[in-house]
Amino acid sequence: MTIKTRFAPSPTGYLHVGGARTALYSWLVAQKLGGEFVLRIEDTDIERSTQEAIDAIMEGMEWLGLEWNEGPYYQTKRFDRYKELIAQLIEEDKAYRCYCSSERLDKLREEKMAAGEKPRYDGHCRNLAEQPTDVPHVIRFKNPLEGEVSFDDHVRDNITIANSELDDLIIQRTDGSPTYNFCVVVDDWDMGITHVVRGEDHINNTPRQINILKALGAPIPEYAHVSMILGDDGKKLSKRHGAVGVMQYRDDGYLPEALLNYLVRLGWSHGEQEVFSVDEMKELFSLDAINKAASGFNTDKLLWLNNHYIKTSEPSHVAKYLSWHMDDQNIDTSNGPSLEAIVSALGERVNTLKELAAQSRYCYEDFEEFDAAAAKKHLRGVALEPLQLVGEKLAALEEWSLENLHNAIDETAKELEIGMGKVGMPLRVAVTGAGQSPSLDVTLQLVGKERSVARIAKAVEFCRARLEG
Repeated sequence: MTIKTRFAPSPTGYLHVGGARTALYSWLVAQKLGGEFVLRIEDTDIERSTQEAIDAIMEGMEWLGLEWNEGPYYQTKRFDRYKELIAQLIEEDKAYRCYCSSERLDKLREEKMAAGEKPRYDGHCRNLAEQPTDVPHVIRFKNPLEGEVSFDDHVRDNITIANSELDDLIIQRTDGSPTYNFCVVVDDWDMGITHVVRGEDHINNTPRQINILKALGAPIPEYAHVSMILGDDGKKLSKRHGAVGVMQYRDDGYLPEALLNYLVRLGWSHGEQEVFSVDEMKELFSLDAINKAASGFNTDKLLWLNNHYIKTSEPSHVAKYLSWHMDDQNIDTSNGPSLEAIVSALGERVNTLKELAAQSRYCYEDFEEFDAAAAKKHLRGVALEPLQLVGEKLAALEEWSLENLHNAIDETAKELEIGMGKVGMPLRVAVTGAGQSPSLDVTLQLVGKERSVARIAKAVEFCRARLEG
């Protein structure tokens, strides 16, 4: 038997964090067991489904690297198949036409709730002898009246529901369109899905879907219902907690593997290990090890992971994602250091690629003014002589190497008999415009000779004007 899992989002918005975690868990099951992963777009809610949302979901999946083996399938392109099976169920007396008006159903619901009962349909049309097709109606599945539905959930162990707790589910609306619960059943059957991983909000649907699968003579997949993700305040994760759409994390400067690592740990663990490569996830992940309890989202932990991956990944890999942020911040990198060099020099100092792009701008663009606080402290009259001398030595260099740059700064301090800080700090502000950067030799090499010499001359004039003023 080929193991097959699926991710089946509704295209009514972006790919959110909860959906991405479900997709990751499903993908990992297929990867670990040598199976296949299916992408299915559940777009039966035609009014709310949009192409923009479909594009956003697929973009998020591709950015995360969750490649699918089959699909994307679209439910709206399978209506003929659903209608064929609904007709079969009617023919086999496993479904029936229901003519109850909305007024009758509203009244029934109110009566049930007033009596403290579940507002279930009462089967009024279940055994009608006449079932005309030219009168407005829905089609309901004939749920068994006796017995129970029992299944072993990978996360929640055994779940058993009495059939008397379930009513006759609508499987086709008045306009002829099939409903979600029926489409899902047919799709899972037709696509050979063996493992269904989804949110705990679908637990109530599972017994109904199992009964429909049995009525169709279809195999029952294995189920795993994962708990919700909570925000820092203990409430269900939503927009008010910040970024919940996957691509927002890209925009905020996260690497995809950092988000994957964080998501896999939201409900699953392997001992005390915190950092997992994708290969380790594939090897170690298990549905049976998923925690029943809801998971709390911790942005600080995600930032820590992102910093780890920026520092430890190959600079060329990080540079590939940094490039997007350079473009996003309108930084022209055609005249300046390689992005790999930026990652190597500045990567340890930042938590996000967005920060990394912003902090490297001085390597590619000249700045109009020095940072006011840094200039006030370091570009004073006493900095004039050190800046002039180090500027001359740097301008005279034939090879712009780390060793030569370091020696030029060191020689300046020795000749003037002053501490390295009295050369280094004015020089740093002169070259970067601010008071923080990597080591000066690395910074100067990144900025380049022409820009560095010109900026030092600008800082000399700044100090001279301040001295004379």
